[in-house]
Amino acid sequence: MDCFMFFSFFMMGAILGSFYYVVAYRIPKGESIVSPPSHCPNCNHRLGPLELIPIFSYLFQLGKCKNCKCHISCFYPLFEIVSGLLFGFSYLSYGFSYDLIIVLCFVSMILIIILSDIYYMIISDGVLIFFGSCIFIFMIIFHGFSFALLHVLYGIIAFSIMYLLKLFGDFLFKRESMGGGDIKLMFVFGLMFGWEMSIVSIFLASIIGLPISLILLRKSEDHVLPFGPYLGMAALIIVLFHIDINCVLNLIVR
Repeated sequence: MDCFMFFSFFMMGAILGSFYYVVAYRIPKGESIVSPPSHCPNCNHRLGPLELIPIFSYLFQLGKCKNCKCHISCFYPLFEIVSGLLFGFSYLSYGFSYDLIIVLCFVSMILIIILSDIYYMIISDGVLIFFGSCIFIFMIIFHGFSFALLHVLYGIIAFSIMYLLKLFGDFLFKRESMGGGDIKLMFVFGLMFGWEMSIVSIFLASIIGLPISLILLRKSEDHVLPFGPYLGMAALIIVLFHIDINCVLNLIVR
C-alpha cells in the first residue's frame, strides 16, 4: 500500500514539478504562466500532449526536441524527479493527515524559490504571498485561528531576526549582504515551523552551502551567490524529518 501511495504522490509531484518549473522560470521575468504555452526554447515549437508527460517525454524523445532535434537540458526531468521524490517522502513522513496538505504547499513553494533564485537570484513576492496565505488558511481550517495567529507571530519574529542579521552583515561587509527575498522567506519559515527552528535553518543552510559556495565562488566574477536554495534545502530537512528545537537542544547537550 505504501509503495502504491508513494508512487501516486511521486507522479503528482512530477506533474506539478513540471508546472513549477514554468512558474519559477517565468514569474521573475514578469511573464504569464499560461501564455505562451510550453514550447521549445530553440525553435518555438509548441509542445503537444505527448511531449508534456513528465520524465517520460524526455526519455522517449532521447532528450531532443521533436521538431528541431535540439538537445533539451537534463535539468528538466531531474527537477521533475526531485519534485516527485519530495512529494513521495512527504507522504511517507506525514501519511494521510491534515498536516500533509500544509507540508505539500510548503514543499511546492520551496521548489519554486530554489529554482528562481538559482536562475535569477530572485525570490518572488507573489510566490511567497500565495503559498504563505495557503499555509495560513489551512492552519486556520485544520488547527484553529489561535494556532494560526500564534504562528504568524513566529513568522514576524523570524523575519525581524533575519532583518537584523542583514543590517549587521551590511555593516560588516560594507555592502548588501542579503537579498530581501531571503528575509521575507524567513517569515514563511516562522509561520511553518516556529521562529526557533527558523534560526536553526539559517545555520543549517550555512553548513550546507559552505562547501558548495567555496567551489562556485571560484567561477563567480562578482562573488555573489544566492542563499535561498540553501535555506530551502535546510527547511526541507527540518520539515520532512520532523526536527524541532528539542531535537536540536538534545543534540547540542550530547
